[in-house]
Amino acid sequence: MEGLPLLGDKFPEVVVKTTKGTKKLPEDYKGKWFVLFSHPADFTPVCTTEFYAFQQRFDKFKELNAELIGLSIDQVFSHMKWIEWIKENLNESIEFPVIADDTGALAKTLGMISENKGTNTVRAVFIVDPKGIIRLIMYYPPEVGRDVDEILRALKALQVSDKEGVAMPHKWPNNELIGNKVILPPPANEEEKEKRLELLKNNKIEGYDWWLSFKELKE
Repeated sequence: MEGLPLLGDKFPEVVVKTTKGTKKLPEDYKGKWFVLFSHPADFTPVCTTEFYAFQQRFDKFKELNAELIGLSIDQVFSHMKWIEWIKENLNESIEFPVIADDTGALAKTLGMISENKGTNTVRAVFIVDPKGIIRLIMYYPPEVGRDVDEILRALKALQVSDKEGVAMPHKWPNNELIGNKVILPPPANEEEKEKRLELLKNNKIEGYDWWLSFKELKE
């Protein structure tokens, strides 16, 4: 793969050391979604709040057939000691593996290290689907913690989009304009456009115009 991975690319095949043993990515997660997220360093305040938040929602990710994987360029023993500290002081057991990318090889491949932000990994998030395809990428600077609920929301939105063939509005399912409804794909040609306008005119579908139409999700 040349350059940094992009949306729609296959996640690079790598063997990594983790707190749960050696793992092959994406092979070991075939048939499941996984969320790989990097943090600048162990034993840092913002990262600790994020790890706590990810673990608090661990079961919610599981319900969506998704696994969590942490990563930083610290070594395994540092990860384990930090996880031990979280359990002893915050009463939360970290159940997901944390990659020890001590050479920085994977972090560099995934664009997790920015020369403008020092030598540690930034706060990157990769959501990868059951076929090993990268579906979402987020980058946050070290000084800004992520919203784990947004990552969970984005994961669910991707899954619904795939299943229903629709697009998801801002802040779905709590959009200011259309609530929990989802957006229909735009017409592909003039004929489909006219059909869409007719459906709107006869109240067969909802929408503001032929290019902004939406529907309720079926239970």
